Amino acid sequence: MTDVAASPAIEFIAKTVAEHPVVLFMKGVPDQPRCGFSSVAVQILDHLGVEFVGVDVLQDDELRQGIKTFTDWPTIPQLYVKGEFVGGSDIVREMFQSGELKSFLIEQGVISA
Repeated sequence: MTDVAASPAIEFIAKTVAEHPVVLFMKGVPDQPRCGFSSVAVQILDHLGVEFVGVDVLQDDELRQGIKTFTDWPTIPQLYVKGEFVGGSDIVREMFQSGELKSFLIEQGVISA
């Protein structure tokens, strides 16, 4: 039996999250999201002025399944800040609406006040 943690997709996800302060695993790319939930997440991050890396999970089925395994979270998009899983589209939207997301991003040093 192979170790799931050693799969190339999981290794790629771990490396990407470790190397970039803000990562959005999404359907499509930031300039052309391919689902409404990914589009909402991109719009929120853009509105807050967050520099982020968008990873298109539709390019590779192993990656699309791998991100769900990596976080034990069933949906995409998935937002990571400083290596920490923040949540999917609904959580990001709720945090944005309450002001919590902006405060969190300021605390993490990825945007300024």
